[in-house]
Amino acid sequence: MISGFENITMATILLIIVAGFAAGWIDAVVGGGGLIQLPVMLMIPGITPVQALATNKMGSIFGTATSSVTYYRRVKPDLRTALPMAGVALLGSVGGAVVAASLPGSVFKPIIVVALVAVLLFTAFKPSMGELTALRHSGRKHYFVAACIGGLIGFYDGLIGPGTGSFLVIAMVSLMGYAFLEASAKAKIVNLATNAGALMFFLPHGSLLWGIGLILGGANMAGGYLGARMAVKQGSKFIRVVFLVVVGVLIIKLGIDVVNENVLHR
Repeated sequence: MISGFENITMATILLIIVAGFAAGWIDAVVGGGGLIQLPVMLMIPGITPVQALATNKMGSIFGTATSSVTYYRRVKPDLRTALPMAGVALLGSVGGAVVAASLPGSVFKPIIVVALVAVLLFTAFKPSMGELTALRHSGRKHYFVAACIGGLIGFYDGLIGPGTGSFLVIAMVSLMGYAFLEASAKAKIVNLATNAGALMFFLPHGSLLWGIGLILGGANMAGGYLGARMAVKQGSKFIRVVFLVVVGVLIIKLGIDVVNENVLHR
C-alpha cells in the first residue's frame, strides 16, 4: 500500500488540505471542484497522472458522500429519480474510464468547450430558468431522460472529468425542469456514483495513494458539508451565480488546454 508521503513536504500537505476543502465546497454547491483539486494533485513530486486521477477520485468521493447526505436531510430530493440515474451513471463512468485508458481525453476537449460556451450563454440569458421546479416530463419519459443524462455524463466523468457536477446540474435544470437547488441535490447523489465507478476501475491497478487520499477526503468532507448547507440556505439564485462563475472558469481552463495541446503537436 503506497501512502504518497514518501517525497512530500508539509507545505504541500497544507496546499492539498486547502485545495480539498475548496473543491469540496464548490462541488457541493454546483460541481467543478476538480478544477482546483486535480492540478494540486499533479504538483506532488513523483506522482503519475494515473495516481493523481485515482487519488483525486478517492478524495472527491468523501466530499460527495457528505454533501449528498446533507442535501438529502435538508432538501429531500426524489430518490425514485436520483438512484436509478446514479446506477446508470456508475456504469457509464466505468465505461468512460475503460475508454480513457486507450483514447486521450484531448480528442473531446474542443467539443466540450463549445458545449460549455453554449451552456453559459443559455443560462446567462435566461435568468428565470431554474428558479422553480417545473418538470418537463412525466412517467416513463421522465425516468428515461434521467437515465440518458446519467449514462452520458457518467461516461464523460470516467473519460475526462472536469465539470461533471456542473453538467449534471444544467442538464437537470434545462432538460428535466428542476430548480437549481433540487438539481444540485440530485447531482451530488449521481456524482457520488460516478466517482465510485471510476474508483472501481482504478482500485485493481494499485494507483491510489492512500495516505494523501484520506487527508484529501477529510478536507473534501468539511468543504462539502459547509457548501451544501450554504447552498440550501441561499437557494437556487445563489447556486445559479456560482454555476455561471464555475462554468466560465472551466471554459477558460479547457480552452487553454486545447490551445496548448495544438501548439505542442505542431
